[in-house]
Amino acid sequence: MSGMKTRSRKGAELRGRWAEALAAWRLRLVGYRIVARRFRVTQGEVDLVARRGRVLAMVEVKARADEQSAAESLQRRQRQRIERAALAFLQRHPEFAALRLRFDMMLIVPRRWPRHIIDAWRPAGGGSI
Repeated sequence: MSGMKTRSRKGAELRGRWAEALAAWRLRLVGYRIVARRFRVTQGEVDLVARRGRVLAMVEVKARADEQSAAESLQRRQRQRIERAALAFLQRHPEFAALRLRFDMMLIVPRRWPRHIIDAWRPAGGGSI
C-alpha cells in the first residue's frame, strides 16, 4: 500500500512541477521575469515570484481537472502561508522591497490556456504585508 502512495505522491509532484513550468512560460510570454521558483521557508511556500515593471507578483499555481475547482482550491490558511513566505522572501531580498507586492493565481486545467488571475487576493486587513 505504501508503494501506491509513493507513486501517487511522485505523480502529483511531477504534475505540480509541470503546471509551474507552464505557468512560468505563460508569465514570460506577457513580459514577466521569473525571480524565484518554489521559494520555501518554514512559514510557507510561494510557487513563483515574478516581476514586471514595478510589480512583484507572488503567484500560486493550481492545477485541477476544471477551472472552478482550481480557483476554489486556495483556502484562507494556504493564503496566509503564502503571505508569510512572501514576507520572508522580501526580508531575504530587500532589493525588491520598493516594488508593489501582489498576490496572483495561475489556474492550469487540461487542454486550456493557463488563466492568470491578477490580484487574486489581498492580505487580511486590506493593507500591505
